[in-house]
Amino acid sequence: MNIIDVVEKEQMKKATPPFSIGDQVDVSVKIIEGDKERIQVFNGVVIARNGGGFKETFTVRRIVQGEGVERVFPIHSPKITDIKVIKSGKVRRAKLYYMRGRTTKGTRLQEKFEKEVTKKASEAPPAAKK
Repeated sequence: MNIIDVVEKEQMKKATPPFSIGDQVDVSVKIIEGDKERIQVFNGVVIARNGGGFKETFTVRRIVQGEGVERVFPIHSPKITDIKVIKSGKVRRAKLYYMRGRTTKGTRLQEKFEKEVTKKASEAPPAAKK
């Protein structure tokens, strides 16, 4: 095994939260200012995921005072303390770069709802007789 692969495996996070393109997320980032340390939350829509393995990154976009702000976060960075999925967006593309040209209502995505998989057999309608 390559030495670089061994070092990368040690640095990787064990469990990363499942999120995808179009999801609105809260990314908690550790900020160090002088000798103080605090956590800042960056809220936005995931517009891209790039790379794989240890070098995987994701891009989050939000609008602040009418101006678009994008940040690229490495998934396995020790500065990222938490990633929370607020809601899932229904999208049909892997990269949402078209969101850069949109403002206000144009930045909304349809929400993706989970289907109820477990239905009881008694709730199903009876079969039609011929």
